[in-house]
Amino acid sequence: MNIAERPINAQTRPYLIAEMSGNHNQSLERALRIVDAAAAAGADAIKLQTYTADTMTLDVRAPGFVIEDPNSLWAGRQLYDLYREAHTPWDWHAPIMAHAKSLGLHCFSTPFDETAVDFLESLDVPAYKIASFECTDLPLIRKVAATGKPMIISTGMATLAEIDETVRTARQAGCNDLVLLKCTSTYPATPQNTNLRSIPLMAQAFACAVGLSDHTMGCGAAIAAVAFGAVLIEKHFTISRAEGGVDSTFSLEPAEFAQLRTETERAWQALGTASFGVSDAEQASVRYRRSLYIVEDLEAGAILTPANLRAIRPGYGLPPKHMTELLGLPLARAVTRGTPASWDLIRR
Repeated sequence: MNIAERPINAQTRPYLIAEMSGNHNQSLERALRIVDAAAAAGADAIKLQTYTADTMTLDVRAPGFVIEDPNSLWAGRQLYDLYREAHTPWDWHAPIMAHAKSLGLHCFSTPFDETAVDFLESLDVPAYKIASFECTDLPLIRKVAATGKPMIISTGMATLAEIDETVRTARQAGCNDLVLLKCTSTYPATPQNTNLRSIPLMAQAFACAVGLSDHTMGCGAAIAAVAFGAVLIEKHFTISRAEGGVDSTFSLEPAEFAQLRTETERAWQALGTASFGVSDAEQASVRYRRSLYIVEDLEAGAILTPANLRAIRPGYGLPPKHMTELLGLPLARAVTRGTPASWDLIRR
């Protein structure tokens, strides 16, 4: 996949998305500061969410429209009120995107209905993200795919059959650039429920790049995901968790995101290839392997024993595996302490 000519694949460092979500706390000034902080922390993209409370749900308090899970960060909240608090006003999108572009950041969004797609197309976004909860909304998938823009699709809660249906739908509707994201749709998510071993299986099953939409705390899961082949990491981002925000609890702060940038790149660099033996970088270190040395001054004819022949560093003598062959043999000539053992020292 390419986003605005930036390749996203196994040959480049992981692409990092800073998800603003509702952490702007209904302040455009704060939203712009989040963009500044994301750019300074090393993000490749800042991502928005494009919806209104009315495009997401109904303003009712009937069963199902209030979050009843006592373990939820938003327990007891009416869905309509939560989305009204968290949404990014549509007239903010253009200034946020312009500011991001001025800082070298990609800026795109997650549309939650077809009107959001039409609006985002008017802003010429470079890509689209589909949220896990909309992964099975096939009409929305078709609408986004028909734009021809790259698609990033989160797969939290989706079965293999559902992912397959979504991928087929996207490709049939015109999507040529696709990244699937492993995701656990709990907020925050626990490492125990992250199941990163799914990443290479998804890549193989759907013949596309795979990344991680990560709701765990810290960056450990993201770094591990890179080891399993993740080419893209998405993390919620805020200036300060202490300042609150609907998603602040599981969002990274700038210093943490900067660490994510550093450590995911290190993890990617460390993957290398399947390789054994002395690498080019290790050539200078070979001399410090253990090898066999004469450790006493000895006369010609002296017998080699464990007292005068030892395996020590450096590595200019015979390998230690020859110790038992040498013990008990006589020297052909006198040697001084610190002479590397070699076959030409032995009397034949």
